[in-house]
Amino acid sequence: MWDYTDKVLDHFRNPRNVGRVEKPDGTGTVGSLACGDALTLTFKLDAKGRIAEAKFQTFGCASAIASSSALTEMIKGKTLAEAEKITNKEIAQFLGGLPDQKMHCSVMGREALEVAIHNYRTGETTVKNLEENIVCTCFGVSENEILRVVRENSLTEVDQVTNFCKAGGGCGGCRDKIQELVDRVKAERETAKAAAPAAAPRKLTNIQKMKLIEEVVDREIRPALQRDGGDVELVDVAGDRVTIAFRGMCAGCQTSELTRRDFIQARLCECVAPEIVVIEEGK
Repeated sequence: MWDYTDKVLDHFRNPRNVGRVEKPDGTGTVGSLACGDALTLTFKLDAKGRIAEAKFQTFGCASAIASSSALTEMIKGKTLAEAEKITNKEIAQFLGGLPDQKMHCSVMGREALEVAIHNYRTGETTVKNLEENIVCTCFGVSENEILRVVRENSLTEVDQVTNFCKAGGGCGGCRDKIQELVDRVKAERETAKAAAPAAAPRKLTNIQKMKLIEEVVDREIRPALQRDGGDVELVDVAGDRVTIAFRGMCAGCQTSELTRRDFIQARLCECVAPEIVVIEEGK
């Protein structure tokens, strides 16, 4: 059984915006029943050019339904320019994460949105370029699609590519070609890294440091603890000394010391400043 987050299960069991918008401004359909997943996304704009209504119809697994439901919630109220900036990684993050083998569902949602926006702007029903080089004939995945998911998600292995777009998941005859594309992107990264000038360390003001600590705690640390019934409160910030208090299941937990040092302190050192020291209130 897949290890789904509570938010994935909620959007699967209680999907939002199921159906089809009447007289939609944009319609996008991706996937196929033969491949196991299919999604149709429709939307309607208001007088100000913002997405007032968005609905989906999908055939697929729990992740496909949850990703589609999440996407419709994420795009409502946005302009098309804002909506098309949404990445598959953000869809997965909205749901608290997806199993690696189900990341292709978030990619499918992103692609359906692109097709729907393209349909609104041009009247065309697909953005597939028939002259594109198809690498995976089993699932109809092109070279450009593979390069995109590798670049956007920093993928390094063929199996990861399969998880994100299904390429290589059929007969396996394209896996060598996929590896070549992964190696190409890796070489691009290394070339760009070598050419980039060394960035000077950023000196944060006290206010900037405090705000950044709060952002990291709220965005990355608390959601991870809350998924297991725990929580943490930011009590005080004094220079590089951060005081916290565990709440929920984390309070009094035997592994709280490891959580403080190896998760909370390590994440703040990585995202804010390497000198950060995290202590627990009253200890």
